[in-house]
Amino acid sequence: MSILIFLIVSYIFLSISLYLLFPKAGVAASKGLIPGVNFIEWCKIIGKKPISALWLLFPIVNIFTFTAMAVDLVRSFGKYAFKHSAAAVIYAPAIFTKIALSKTDKYIGPTLLSEANYAKSIEEAKAAGDSYKLKQLEEKNPYKKSVPREWVESIVFAVFAAAFIRMFLIEAYVIPTPSMEGSLNVGDFLFVSKAHYGIRTPMTIAMIPLLHNQIPILGKESYLKKPSLGYHRLPAIEKIDTGEPIVFNWPVGDSVYITSERSWTVSQVARQPETLSNDRELVIKVKNKDYVVRPLDKKDHYIKRCVGGPGDSLQVKDRQIFLNGKAVKNPKHLQFLYQIQLPQNVSINSKKLDQWGIDEGDNAYGKQALFNNGNGILFLDNEQVEKLKSLDPGVLIQHYPHEAEPTKLFPFDTIIGKNWSVDNYGPIWIPAKGATTKLNLTNLLLYRRVIEVYEQNTLEVKGQDIFINGTKVDSYTFKQDYYWAMGDNRHNSEDSRAWGYVPFDHIVGKPLFIWFSTKEGSIRNGINWDRIFTSANKD
Repeated sequence: MSILIFLIVSYIFLSISLYLLFPKAGVAASKGLIPGVNFIEWCKIIGKKPISALWLLFPIVNIFTFTAMAVDLVRSFGKYAFKHSAAAVIYAPAIFTKIALSKTDKYIGPTLLSEANYAKSIEEAKAAGDSYKLKQLEEKNPYKKSVPREWVESIVFAVFAAAFIRMFLIEAYVIPTPSMEGSLNVGDFLFVSKAHYGIRTPMTIAMIPLLHNQIPILGKESYLKKPSLGYHRLPAIEKIDTGEPIVFNWPVGDSVYITSERSWTVSQVARQPETLSNDRELVIKVKNKDYVVRPLDKKDHYIKRCVGGPGDSLQVKDRQIFLNGKAVKNPKHLQFLYQIQLPQNVSINSKKLDQWGIDEGDNAYGKQALFNNGNGILFLDNEQVEKLKSLDPGVLIQHYPHEAEPTKLFPFDTIIGKNWSVDNYGPIWIPAKGATTKLNLTNLLLYRRVIEVYEQNTLEVKGQDIFINGTKVDSYTFKQDYYWAMGDNRHNSEDSRAWGYVPFDHIVGKPLFIWFSTKEGSIRNGINWDRIFTSANKD
């Protein structure tokens, strides 16, 4: 609603400014107040064909069209300086009104036609070899811009265009972690479409262009929380299909400790104090309560595979996902953690391992030797397992055992998740918009964050009773759709099993293709030429 009010008020101010300005161009003032007619007359005033006003009906394109028309309108009144163009871009109604109320500013004609005719005169003088006339025209050229101004305008336009493309259409991402390894590797650079699942309009609007949430080197947030706009999304091109990778804002990433290693949620650290032993920076951050509270659209970006959608029942049995009781098709390069033991007579050819896609990044113990006395614990897919077995009949490979960890897995309850592990998880139901579920103290932990945080209700428990927004309830109807996301590297992925549902309003976009790829995330290790311009939606 807030963005709609902003647009309505801005349009009213624009119409009033045109009402005041049009008479100076010989156009009836009343036409400035008539929707559609005002833009047609505007086109005529600056020398554009009236039909050009139709571009204002197309989302995204209309922003650039309107900006160009605003600049051309002030130029039609003799305002050629950079400050005039900047004012027209920043807030057109203000400079339109100023020109309209000025006693000295006058309409000098449609700037586009005048500029075209002036350029034609220059070309004619060049063709005729009339150096005197050419010199006079160039010296008196009101449309000529200085070299510094050309550079400034080019840079501003490039940043402006890139920011809008990034904000509304396509954004570039890089894969920083191995959670999708095999399908999407560390060092893959992706283009992600924000239009496929519906363009999400900006919420945090006061920000440094082209930065997501932090300023490099400084480590400071790159935005201001206010002013902000509400959540809105344009119609989608397609729905989110189960089995496809998706990019989204980390749902639980609203309150985070940020270290050079990664972001940690405040609740995660509180539940798992052992994380402090792995990150010295985190110890200091926690001691000083130095955490950042981020708005929805500034939470960290994650990319995982959507394995369940609204209304689905999901369960993991012996590493296999079952959706509504049926086993799902697994990605080709699905990875798990394996214990490997090589016979003493088997030698490892590092080049062969590299060809198989097995490197230090697949080592559960970090970047060190893959095998120690013939033993290794590696993240591998089925093809890599079979290739290792082909080295010798004596190669022993078995799945690394994972015990139940109810306090580390969503919903962090020893009753609901008593026997839940990363390999045997659920069953769990994924909320759908409009669906109603019974609420009780047993299942409340599954939906509490959804109700309180994602759908912004007040929830209280008094004795055995549940109150939402002050009313005692025994059920709840969900306001939006939710999804379940998991990494293809199932034993090396912090995903929905660790933090729960992905709300639809957190969905950013659909990965399109890999436009560049470095080995193990570093250009020093080389380039993965075979991955460049390949699909980011691999099964």
